[in-house]
Amino acid sequence: MSENVGCRCYREPEAIISAHYELNDRIAVITLANPPVNGLGHATRSDIVAGIDRANADPGCDAVIITGSGRVFCGGADIREFNTPKATAEPTLHTVIRVAEASARPVIVAINGTCMGGGLEMSMACHYRVATAKATLALPEVKLGLLPGAGGTQRLPRAIGVEAALDMIVSGKSVPAGKLADTALLDAVVDGDALEAALALARRVVADGLPRKRLRDIVIDDPDAEAFFQIARDAAAAAAPRFPAPRKCVDAVAGAVALSFDEGLKQERRLFLELLASPESRALRHAFFAERAAARVAGVSATTPVRKIERVGILGAGTMGCGIAMNFLSAGIPVVLLEADAAALERGVATLRRNYENSAKKGRITSARVDANMALLKPTLAYGDLGDADLVIEAVFEDMAIKEEVFAKLDAVAKAGTILATNTSTLDVDRIAAGTRRAQDVVGMHFFSPANVMKLLEVVRGKATGVDVLATVMQLAKRIGKIAVVSGVCDGFIGNRMLEQYMRQAMFLLEEGASPGQVDRALEEFGMAMGPFRVSDLAGNDVSWRIRQRRYVDKPDVTYSRVADRLCDQGRFGQKTGAGWYRYEAGRRDALPDPAVDAIVDAYRREIGATPRKIGAVEIVDRCVLALVNEAARILDEGIAQRASDIDIVYLTGYGFPLFRGGPMLYADMQGLFNVARRMREFAAAPDADRVFWTPAPLLERLVAEGRTFN
Repeated sequence: MSENVGCRCYREPEAIISAHYELNDRIAVITLANPPVNGLGHATRSDIVAGIDRANADPGCDAVIITGSGRVFCGGADIREFNTPKATAEPTLHTVIRVAEASARPVIVAINGTCMGGGLEMSMACHYRVATAKATLALPEVKLGLLPGAGGTQRLPRAIGVEAALDMIVSGKSVPAGKLADTALLDAVVDGDALEAALALARRVVADGLPRKRLRDIVIDDPDAEAFFQIARDAAAAAAPRFPAPRKCVDAVAGAVALSFDEGLKQERRLFLELLASPESRALRHAFFAERAAARVAGVSATTPVRKIERVGILGAGTMGCGIAMNFLSAGIPVVLLEADAAALERGVATLRRNYENSAKKGRITSARVDANMALLKPTLAYGDLGDADLVIEAVFEDMAIKEEVFAKLDAVAKAGTILATNTSTLDVDRIAAGTRRAQDVVGMHFFSPANVMKLLEVVRGKATGVDVLATVMQLAKRIGKIAVVSGVCDGFIGNRMLEQYMRQAMFLLEEGASPGQVDRALEEFGMAMGPFRVSDLAGNDVSWRIRQRRYVDKPDVTYSRVADRLCDQGRFGQKTGAGWYRYEAGRRDALPDPAVDAIVDAYRREIGATPRKIGAVEIVDRCVLALVNEAARILDEGIAQRASDIDIVYLTGYGFPLFRGGPMLYADMQGLFNVARRMREFAAAPDADRVFWTPAPLLERLVAEGRTFN
């Protein structure tokens, strides 16, 4: 810690640098210095308390200011300490808040930037608050399945009113300081330096003998509050039926009206602990950390060099190619879009413009932005126009021969150092790379459809892929708003390799007596965004049909149901043909049951000699979801995925797995791996079962034996 007194520049040895202490003309300034977001880690909390105590013990100090270093005031809890003893070590945030609120010297907060979570709760316990106009304030705990647990649900309603506070707490959204300028939350909002404004306020408070204001002393008088809260509870239940946190947020805020401050705090704490123990919060917290863990890639560090990506080439102006192009255009990166056919190229450009114009009509972007994005696009029919691209992504037909032909041409025209990426969803990236003279520059970039919407990007690391190429693509993914997960090379990579087993079970369930609608309903009730048959109709049944034809040859030892082939034999490719596993009326996407499908399934059952039986929803869910888990365990054991949480992120962001369950691997952990393995053995023992597949994966067996979990 350091201290400047008058003109003297005396500095004590700095034991901890998480918060600096300085005396500025009888005003103590405590500056949070815990990058990157000045999180309230144990050392920071300790320094805040020590600083306030020091100021109160110093007869030469009249007031205290707490501010943040850099552009952030405080981002709340230090996530690096989650699940460690430091997270709950004294002084806790509750202690910091008590010390600040009880300080004999007035405590003023200078909010110089982002102020979130515990940072805002601490600020509300202080006596005065000044914020720069550019600052944003939020209580985002609901996004982790929690509620503000350090007085946020009690002080914020007193500061800005019940309705505004409830909106902030239930949504978790950030609010600009300017919108809160006329409330008791902020004593001043300034365009200039928040610290200078806080120093001026501190001097005025001292000179005028102003009282130490406490938000806890404000009494809320709202006779109609209970009716409002009931409406809010109903709205929260309708908007997030699977998540208890929004409803409990309402209950906590209601306590600010109905109870004394101290009793409201007790209720808030009880509700917080209930949520902390809930599986939904565990799932959300797991997803939060899993997303950040996915960015950490073996062999890649902060010092790994990256290549400049200033111009991107894309092969293929179909739905996927155009969707991929939009990611880069929207990020301000020029795109060269190559097609072999002039009419197809024209259609692709028209599609891009139409997509942007639709976004403008919905108010998501301006008309000027539409024109600016389209100005970055260069359509072409010539491979030579890709010569200046720093990255080229092919999005052509999913056929190895075509891919190899395309990469041979790219190898000939691309400049040295250009990254060559394939958007293949299943094919061998190493084989594609081997057909070039620059295997180190080849990588998989598997976008998910619609590519301009879906967050997931599977980055496929070939055996020769350069570490700088991997680092560049991971960095680029953030630039275009994607969540990137690295996969090794195998048929289907992480997501589609697991999906194959999920779909195999869905097809076997049809053979055994279930209907497409029954399977879809069971899995949608489990929480999947769409059931497997609705997904197949949406994606196009012909896509998986082509993949299966290859797998019948490549995997002769794997048993596949041919019922989907019988569907495709009749041209029922899904929504695009008006008929698939369901029928579709013109201009609508409602999946309508079709007796013709029942007839196809019945005929196939007779063909294979299967006698249909009654199948319950529990069996449907267990077979489909545990098929994902067992294949994922093999993927993890083989090193295709780095960590179990990477697999969860793939399924949460790319395959519609329910967020409140945290991904297939966390779901298995929460079921208990012993129970999971036992259920698999039950399936293996069934007549006509695929015993090889349902044998628990070796990794699963080891974890069960050791009493461990995937995550």
